[in-house]
Amino acid sequence: MQSVFASLPGFLYATWLTIEIAVLVILLSWGFGLVAALGKRSRIAILRVPCDLYIWFVRGTPAMIQIFAVYFGLPQFGISMSPFVAGVITLSLNSGAYVAEIIRGGLMAIPKGQYESPIALGLSHAQSFRRIILPQVARIILPAITNEAVATLKNTSLLSVITVVELTFHAQIVIAKTFQPFQFYILAALIYLLLTTLLTRASALLEARNAVRS
Repeated sequence: MQSVFASLPGFLYATWLTIEIAVLVILLSWGFGLVAALGKRSRIAILRVPCDLYIWFVRGTPAMIQIFAVYFGLPQFGISMSPFVAGVITLSLNSGAYVAEIIRGGLMAIPKGQYESPIALGLSHAQSFRRIILPQVARIILPAITNEAVATLKNTSLLSVITVVELTFHAQIVIAKTFQPFQFYILAALIYLLLTTLLTRASALLEARNAVRS
């Protein structure tokens, strides 16, 4: 138990890095997902086909392979990145493909009249989408987007394979020094559990708030 208390400062730092990675990945994935969802709905083939291929490829291949391909593969073409940058970009692209399908489902759930009415009232397509459609989609997809955010938070552990010192990799370092795997894997698991619980609880409160407003 003494070794657990002694390792807490290091675990706190690793936890903060995990949160930082997760926040960056979640925000970037929302951007990638929105662009891909709109592209997939486009009638213009030059926009739709690349988005289709991106979603198909990412959802059909393991995240671990994608991480290896970006971090170890791209340097063969002269593109080198730090483990942190490579990890954030790869996880963002990975999560973005799933977010794209979530957003696309939300867009399909909006009645056709909601798209046409603002245009008839004089709003541009961009204004209509930003002010009318997007807020409704956000409310519809909140539960699904939260589940994806939780999955993203847990997927940060995959970055341990490219030596990003997040929570899982830090636990492995401590275990290698102390030869006490049970205590430290349980500690890491409890920290992940706390983070995911806080995230799901925040989402539930936001859902309840939206329900009251509507």
